[in-house]
Amino acid sequence: MSATLLRSLAEIVGPTHCLGGADRAPYVVDGRTPCGVVLPSSTDEVARVVRAAAAAGVPVLPWGGGTQMSRGTPPRDGALVVGLRRLARIVEHEPGDLTATVEAGITLEALQAALGARDQWLPLDPPTPGAATLGGVLAVNTAGPRRHGYGTARDLVIGLRVVAADGQLIRGGGKVVKNVAGYDLVKLYIGSLGTLGIIVDATLKLRPRPEAEGACWATFPMLAGAAEAAASIAASELGPTALVLLDARAARAAAAGAGLPPSPMPAVLVGFDGLARAVAWQGDETARRLRATGAQAVDVLDAGGTARALEAVREARRLLPDPIALATVGVLPAMLGAYLDGARMTAEAAGFELAAVAQAGQGQATLVLAAGAPRPGASTAAVLAAWRESARAGGGHLALEWAPLSVREACPVWDPPGPSVALMRGIKARLDPQGVLNPGRFVGGI
Repeated sequence: MSATLLRSLAEIVGPTHCLGGADRAPYVVDGRTPCGVVLPSSTDEVARVVRAAAAAGVPVLPWGGGTQMSRGTPPRDGALVVGLRRLARIVEHEPGDLTATVEAGITLEALQAALGARDQWLPLDPPTPGAATLGGVLAVNTAGPRRHGYGTARDLVIGLRVVAADGQLIRGGGKVVKNVAGYDLVKLYIGSLGTLGIIVDATLKLRPRPEAEGACWATFPMLAGAAEAAASIAASELGPTALVLLDARAARAAAAGAGLPPSPMPAVLVGFDGLARAVAWQGDETARRLRATGAQAVDVLDAGGTARALEAVREARRLLPDPIALATVGVLPAMLGAYLDGARMTAEAAGFELAAVAQAGQGQATLVLAAGAPRPGASTAAVLAAWRESARAGGGHLALEWAPLSVREACPVWDPPGPSVALMRGIKARLDPQGVLNPGRFVGGI
């Protein structure tokens, strides 16, 4: 980074919030060292920083809590990190309307604590909420086990404000739930990995805090039986907020983390929230149906046990010691059990261990790969490639969420792009013609 640009950035954010030396170390991604790190404290400062970087021809790497920076193709060396942790205010909270406008740098944990003071919450439970920021969660569109009942960030955001590649401030959506004016830019920016704009604040749909929470944890002799039971619950009138299928290895680790009885069997976790009487009925009826579909054992959990179980399955990366890769897969829900069985056999044949956690109702799974002994990167890449081929053969997809750089160089992060990539490139060219924002990290090198 030129001395001129460094001085300009320091004037914008203040010298103590412009990092250019060894203090850049926490922001190194895949061996790529940023030319500098700036930590603006306002939307105006973000806009001015982006304008200065664009004028100097320096790519910009948006940064929230850093929890999802392993996603995507490795960044350009010498990019400018724009960290949003100082934009962490709740701008406006309307409890009567169940909405809040919040800056992007607030962590999910801090946001839930603030909303909880008014007996409200955002029904979004991504991994590592103590570090993950709202902006980062929206940029990646990540979610946790409650996705089954509440959806993802795309379902919970009413409006956004975004700093574009030229420094302009763009507003999408609005501040009321029934907003139908204009193009739905909100869904365009959510999940775009910061390649179209830097999210600086969002208006969110909230929920009242539920009166009660509960869950059932059921173990099954075979994964196929567990998958069939989960499918039966998904198709029922029970209305769970969480419906998670775990293979035997993931179930063993999650049970230990949740304080449940250990069992070397696959498991299904079904969660509920709402009125206390309704939750009690749902738990009892779900337990009855799980037993009827062949469950070996069923534990009906109280609120504390439910919270521990949901946290254990949410943090998939912790399910195996020293994981060497983590992938997310989408297949048809009816194919989920067979796909996970095949993925396990592929991993074990190559000398690896697999732990799988799946959103049974959506056919989305997180696959955690580990090895008892060091394995060549090519072997890891071969397993991932086989998983991808199997998913794509059934009309699904696989994205490599995390792995060492050597593995990602041998096995692409993204599936081969389909025909829609031309439209995506056209949107990128319109919104970021100079390729300033997170260039090359998204599907098809966008």
